[in-house]
Amino acid sequence: MLDVVETLRDYNAGRDPERLERKYAAMRRDPFVFLRGSCHRFYARLPEAKVLAKAPLTWVCGDLHLENFGSYKGDNRLVYFDLNDFDEAALAPSSWELIRLLTSVHLAAGSLTLSKAQANHLCGCFLDAYVEALRLGKARWIERDTAQGMVGDLLDSLRGRLRSHFLDSRTERKGKRRSIRLDGKRALPVTDKQRDKVTALIGKICAHEPDPAFYKVIDVARRIAGTGSLGVDRYSILVQGKGSPDGNYLLDLKQALPSSLVPQLSVPQPDWASEAARVVGVQQRMQAISPAFLRAVSMGRKSYVLRGLQPTEDRVALADWHGKFERLEGVLSAMGRLTAWAQLRSSGRQGSVTADSLMAFAEKRRWPVQLRELALECAERTRRDWQAFAKAYDKGAFRP
Repeated sequence: MLDVVETLRDYNAGRDPERLERKYAAMRRDPFVFLRGSCHRFYARLPEAKVLAKAPLTWVCGDLHLENFGSYKGDNRLVYFDLNDFDEAALAPSSWELIRLLTSVHLAAGSLTLSKAQANHLCGCFLDAYVEALRLGKARWIERDTAQGMVGDLLDSLRGRLRSHFLDSRTERKGKRRSIRLDGKRALPVTDKQRDKVTALIGKICAHEPDPAFYKVIDVARRIAGTGSLGVDRYSILVQGKGSPDGNYLLDLKQALPSSLVPQLSVPQPDWASEAARVVGVQQRMQAISPAFLRAVSMGRKSYVLRGLQPTEDRVALADWHGKFERLEGVLSAMGRLTAWAQLRSSGRQGSVTADSLMAFAEKRRWPVQLRELALECAERTRRDWQAFAKAYDKGAFRP
């Protein structure tokens, strides 16, 4: 238990105490949320197995799990469903990405009311689709017109969403002026110093834009979102956009920290200009289309990822499978294809293997079976860690 307590405290040292307390409380709920909040520990405790060490090197998002797929509006203004969190991105064996996703399926089984056999079957659906997509060797994408099943339902549900509706869900309006709603669930107040620093940063950015007035800052708040990143510097920024009140835009500014994978890797990594440059660079390689406003920026000695704010609810509601198991099968198959396409799309870049090597990897028959077996081991190990964490949490070990 002491090991779990110390590693989590060390990793999260220096984070905003108010949001860090929320992170620990969320991790206490169940093993799946614990997995999401302890990526560093997961990779530090990977089993020593050839299937994990000998897999081809690819670009990975580094934190692949069931909640790290979602919809977003691309810089071409179309809506896509894809991998959407690259904080831990690195050059790593492709199997590292896969084992984390498979482990997440087993850990989420409880909240999804799935049996062990059903969870294992879904792991098979993911891997079968991943292998088949690699064999074809062509990177594709999922958008509204090509989406099916629960993914299609998600994207269809967003078709009629107006900007004003989204703004109304996150802001308060007085006349023609909006301000970010400080509800304690999605947003918290900032200090005057924080507001000035963020406003100055956006001002520096907009000076090089063709329409500087678009980026005029109206309001700033500390953002509450995610699990693993809770407590790092993160802001919601309301800007003028195309005009107040309903032409306003919301931006997300998030501090980039070093990847949890790198200390466990013997693979040389590129010399990125900053951690944010790493996150943005890999995201642009792996996604078919980048989210709107995506870029790496610096504020003082810290680097940040700036992008359009994406609603956290724009993910597939996996719990709504309503007894129709084929709906979950479809989602896991879509996730498998997306993972393969992302690796194919970023192949042959700064140390990652070529598409031909990935296609050859897909022809090997033993590794999918081995990964499914290892995922059970990783899931059980994570459950034990969560139990130790929960016991320590209940005794007050993670209180400020």
